[in-house]
Amino acid sequence: MVYILILLIFAFLIVFFMWRTANQNKVYYQEFSFEQFPSSFGELKVFFISDIHKREISNKIIDEVKGKVDIVIIGGDLTEKGVPQKRVEENIKKLKGLGPTYFVWGNNDYEGDYHWLDATLLQYGIKILDNTSVIFESEKGDLVSLVGIDYLGFQKDKLDLALSDSIEGSFRILVSHHPGIIKKIKESDSIPLILSGHTHGGQIRFLWFGPYEKGGIKKHGNSLLFTSNGYGTSLVPLRLGAKPETHVITIKHKTYK
Repeated sequence: MVYILILLIFAFLIVFFMWRTANQNKVYYQEFSFEQFPSSFGELKVFFISDIHKREISNKIIDEVKGKVDIVIIGGDLTEKGVPQKRVEENIKKLKGLGPTYFVWGNNDYEGDYHWLDATLLQYGIKILDNTSVIFESEKGDLVSLVGIDYLGFQKDKLDLALSDSIEGSFRILVSHHPGIIKKIKESDSIPLILSGHTHGGQIRFLWFGPYEKGGIKKHGNSLLFTSNGYGTSLVPLRLGAKPETHVITIKHKTYK
């Protein structure tokens, strides 16, 4: 009986630790420098958040990031089935308060009333990048294309269409909820940086093992793929070995100081 009690206490402590981990609020700072990035932009600072799911974005994160970024990118799975619309709307308002905001669809965004989500994003002036792009121009006329694709796993992604909506010769940043888009990218597409999420870094990992790789940076040809562990959780509100992440990403020219 004593051994059973000890096991139960141990199991409770493990689950509590995983729950605490899943509810951490951390901003990670990442810097990328590229020879192709126009120096006339100086630095482009991006707040990147993916896989929010059921979570309410902490004011701690918003306060830390406010005034430090140029744009916000939501990398999909802003919500999922069963999340109260009021919570989703509050999260949208918080993110929009940080600066111009851009969104790509994730698989779980389609679970609920995605027509309501689409309308709400538009209501708050958030640009939905569904196989489209938006162009930024510096005072010297240099161009950056932010390209977003719809969810790859549902065959909604149209990379060729999205790229055709950008400007050839501009510095391209591609946002795809699913990192598997890397398999469709050719060197001739000229995409130096890809931002993605979806995998949660495996969410629950034992030692080095998990259902997916941990988030991080991978080089693929001429492209860098940056995959976030994401902010929320799927199925169970627990994490182990894959802490939640949000990111301030600084993009600059290689020689820019």
